Amino acid sequence: MNTALTASYALTVLLLIATPGPVVALIVNTAAASGSRKAIFTALGTNWASLVLIGAAAWIILTSAAIDRAWLSAMSLLGCLFIGYIAVGTLREALASPQPDQRPESAKPVSRGGLWQGFMVGISNPKDIIFFIAFFPQFIQITESFGKSMVVLSLLWIVIDFAVLSLYIFAIGKIASARSQRFISLASGVALLLIAIGGLLYNLKELTA
Repeated sequence: MNTALTASYALTVLLLIATPGPVVALIVNTAAASGSRKAIFTALGTNWASLVLIGAAAWIILTSAAIDRAWLSAMSLLGCLFIGYIAVGTLREALASPQPDQRPESAKPVSRGGLWQGFMVGISNPKDIIFFIAFFPQFIQITESFGKSMVVLSLLWIVIDFAVLSLYIFAIGKIASARSQRFISLASGVALLLIAIGGLLYNLKELTA
């Protein structure tokens, strides 16, 4: 096994996942609004999406398929639109919710996240799409066997991804309260919206270049 290349991949994945993005924003929002259990299922959904993207990357490597930049930009554009949809929904719910002091005792928290929404945000995450399609193949030489390399790279991604997201969930579980929940939801919604707008502008520029 190429230890240096493996370490480089692990560090790249760690930085990619830990850097705030749509997945982290969704996980944080879900943990604050719906609790750690729902956030864990959301993280499992994003993991599931990553495995699908890894499968797509493996197919590209095996078939030596050339990736059209316009197609990649179009896929990222659709992802940004979906993330923008999630952002608007999050902001509307947060703004419509009553202040903590005004909230009735019997009011139930809004249910967000979950396995399916985690999968949809993960599969439409422009950052992950670009990584798996454009950069993931560069690490396939960590072993002499293609199959073994795919297993090692996939396991490393899953372990690092789930560990980092679990740390976010744990941290939010410690600081989340009735007063902070609305603020966290608003901050998450704004972050998702900014990511979506930035991605839309960038990909539109790429498509029209």
